[in-house]
Amino acid sequence: MKSDKEAKVSKGMGIKSRRIIAYIVLVIISFLCLSWFYVLFINSTRSHAELTKGFTPVPSSYLMINWKNLSGGRAASALPIWYGLFNSFFISTLSAALCTYFSTMTAYAIHAYDFKMKKFMFTFILMIMMIPTQVTALGFLQLVGKMKLDDSFIPLIIPAMAAPVTFFYMKQYMESALPLSLVEAARIDGSGEFRTFNSIVLPLMKPAIAVQAIFTFVTSWNNYFTPALILHTDKKKTLPILIAQLRSTDWLKFDMGQVYVMILFSILPVIVIYLLLSRQIVQGVAMGSVKG
Repeated sequence: MKSDKEAKVSKGMGIKSRRIIAYIVLVIISFLCLSWFYVLFINSTRSHAELTKGFTPVPSSYLMINWKNLSGGRAASALPIWYGLFNSFFISTLSAALCTYFSTMTAYAIHAYDFKMKKFMFTFILMIMMIPTQVTALGFLQLVGKMKLDDSFIPLIIPAMAAPVTFFYMKQYMESALPLSLVEAARIDGSGEFRTFNSIVLPLMKPAIAVQAIFTFVTSWNNYFTPALILHTDKKKTLPILIAQLRSTDWLKFDMGQVYVMILFSILPVIVIYLLLSRQIVQGVAMGSVKG
């Protein structure tokens, strides 16, 4: 009896020690992840002269001055930051909405229907994931030029509908969260395919849609390569392009404080959207990682 009791005590202590170690590791990782945001905030409160002297953990008093110089100073005529914010938000929001909706629809077609080329189509879509964007950039630009869509938002929004990574995640999520018996029951009750998809499938896929919506939004928001090739008018450019232009200005006009304020300004909407969808994101990641 004594040995069993000691074994239970030692087992409990082992579990407790592992839990403590896990908490310590999570705290360290969280500190490392959040420290860069703190550095960004500190640097945005400092002037260009202070930034050249090195980093200090104490914030300065130049935050509003840097913002006024950015939004109302010499850089304002060359960098329409409010247009850039609207452009980034417009492109990212539509891209996230179209990507998640049509990727979910494609995954539903592969999951719920049986046809001859089903396995081939699934494999073919996954093969597209292997092709980098840079490889197809030249052909994409030629196509955009022939369609006379240069300097337009359309080439940045419509291609986002075809996202193999989002499709694969939705397909894996459906295997654990969408029983085919539910779809068959809806068909027996006389529900049409689109009504079944919009009224039954989409509500069940809310956690997964929230996960992929934030991922797609952030990817589109931070995208610099494709918008830099497509957009040429200053008032149509997105925030990453404007940040790059601000960093590449003349050395005599270059102000690192304005650059940090611009970066801080550009990531705030992403943080807000993440906070709004954080509960669904955690739930979607947890359920999507378990295959029933």
